[in-house]
Amino acid sequence: MPHPLLARRGLYAITDGPRADLVDAADAALAGGAVLLQYRDKTADDARRRDEAQALARLCAARGVGFIVNDDVALAHAVGAAGVHLGEDDGDVAAARAVLGPSAIIGVSCYDAIDRARGLVAAGADYVAFGAFYPSATKPHARRATTALLREAAALGVPRVAIGGITPDNARPLIDAGADLVAVITAVFGARDVRAAAKRFQSLFT
Repeated sequence: MPHPLLARRGLYAITDGPRADLVDAADAALAGGAVLLQYRDKTADDARRRDEAQALARLCAARGVGFIVNDDVALAHAVGAAGVHLGEDDGDVAAARAVLGPSAIIGVSCYDAIDRARGLVAAGADYVAFGAFYPSATKPHARRATTALLREAAALGVPRVAIGGITPDNARPLIDAGADLVAVITAVFGARDVRAAAKRFQSLFT
């Protein structure tokens, strides 16, 4: 069974900080219907990152939405996040589980590799993310994934996340191929109206 906070299909909003209005923007994304929120900030400003992560954790808790921290297990633990998302260079699932506990969400990037996904699910990952499906301004040189990969990953029995250049106009083939969540940065947090952008994505799942 999926983690309770992964039971809903829809928009997985990923922040694009640092930005002065981060918490307000995240609140708008959640108001628009995002079912999961990830804090992604690659800077080295540990004090600011902790303050922001704490604020976002409180926001998500108030809305009953899972809050995930990108790459940083220690930060996820410090702010009581629901879990962490790990890339291929961010440590292993067992180590994250040892810190965050049995009820944490451990998500993993699997890029274009079904074998990697199988191994990480066997190691206890709660969801698998594939991509990039489309050209991405965030990661312009990312490996590319296909909708066939999403279909094949159905057998893994955990939620499937699609990421990479996704917009409301190109998300439908990914959802039809089995994506439970579409992970989006720019098309949500780069939008003039974050709430409306999130609502448009979420409407694709209803």
